[in-house]
Amino acid sequence: MNTVQEVMESESLVVIGASSDPFKSGSMLIKVLQDVGYTGKVAGINPKGGEVYGTKLYKTLDDVPFRPDLGVLHIQPRFIPEVVKNCALIGMKGIVISSEGFAESDEKGKQYQRELKEILKSSGMRGFGPNTLGIINTSTKLTTSYFSDHDMMTPGSIGFIAQSGIFIGALLRYISSIDNLKISKGLGLGNKVDVDESDALEYLLQDEQTRTIGMYLEDIRDGRRFLETARRASTQKPVLLLKGGRTAQGAHASASHTASMAVDDAVFDGSLRQAGVVRMKGIEELVSNLMAFEWMPLPKGNQIALVTFSGAQAIMSVDAAVEEGLSLAKFSESTRADISTVIANSYKAQNPIDIFPDMMTHGFEKTHLEILKALLKDDGVHGIVLISFVMDGPKPFYPLVELLNQHHDKPVFITLMGPKEDVRNCGDYLASQKIPCYPFPETAVRVFSNMWNYRKNTR
Repeated sequence: MNTVQEVMESESLVVIGASSDPFKSGSMLIKVLQDVGYTGKVAGINPKGGEVYGTKLYKTLDDVPFRPDLGVLHIQPRFIPEVVKNCALIGMKGIVISSEGFAESDEKGKQYQRELKEILKSSGMRGFGPNTLGIINTSTKLTTSYFSDHDMMTPGSIGFIAQSGIFIGALLRYISSIDNLKISKGLGLGNKVDVDESDALEYLLQDEQTRTIGMYLEDIRDGRRFLETARRASTQKPVLLLKGGRTAQGAHASASHTASMAVDDAVFDGSLRQAGVVRMKGIEELVSNLMAFEWMPLPKGNQIALVTFSGAQAIMSVDAAVEEGLSLAKFSESTRADISTVIANSYKAQNPIDIFPDMMTHGFEKTHLEILKALLKDDGVHGIVLISFVMDGPKPFYPLVELLNQHHDKPVFITLMGPKEDVRNCGDYLASQKIPCYPFPETAVRVFSNMWNYRKNTR
């Protein structure tokens, strides 16, 4: 049987169902492969022949002058079983079935999927889908997703597994549009006729390019195997999992999406914790955590320090910390002395540290710089959340970033409030320097908690 790795490293492919119409999905994929710089051989299959974007369309697989490693199918479900047989006969390593209309649709679709499963099993060829945009390998520029662009194909270290096509499309485009947040590999599972979440996770566990693993799943094919694989993976790399279908209504929707079977969410949640997997509840939380796990060191403990100009945000952050089982750091005597050089009132130098109105005396840069220096030196502080406001451009943050680059032994998060455009500009600068920046401090507190729980559970 071929391996997932062999398919992910395909050096040639055919788009079965490509068309001379440049706006059809198969044709769009051929254009994307050209744009992102895939250097392998590419051909299209169409009974009418022709060409699109300068790529020849052959009438049959037998006409293709090279043996493709990978077939990407954009054809109607009723044709697919016979075409897959032909793919196996010429020795393809794998296929990606982008077409919909299988087990998630009706009895006929279920029959097509059963036939596919048998063909793949007997041939040893690996299959992704149906109902998926397929796979991405940024190290070779291989993609079967016609959503791919240059940012998405810029090599990074986040491996992503998704049971939904749009996660391998639009979400990865969004993630990779953020500076220093790039993808290593993407594996779209779809209906999981062959390659499932355990296969994909095992592959990313072995992939040297991948440092952090993100997942979106709607069901688990083999719970025991998945948890065993996840336990091994999480001891080496953070595994962040977002699961759709947590509620009864969501489970019903997922069944019509990828023919998923519901699982008891409470049981599943407890099993994930035991396996060291970090559970996400939404896309925003997933992206926020990816930034932290990619850019920041893991905390050595659960004691957090808050630096703020806003009493209200400090109070809400304390509440979030307590809810997450964290502790507010108690500063050492030397730390309190260092902080007192810019914070006159002792009660404002406690945790949370209130920088107002002293900041008006010493200025934004000096006040924050001296406090951060003190907290970074204090071994009793395991993480820092700087609750700030945006200035006119990111320049005031330059000295803070320089300091953080010199002391990279504990996670530091910055949250910003102010006009939307200014927040975006400052946030983009901080992302370019690999410093997580969030709109609200409660997010930073919960991200810190996830990092600490991951370290604690897998230590």
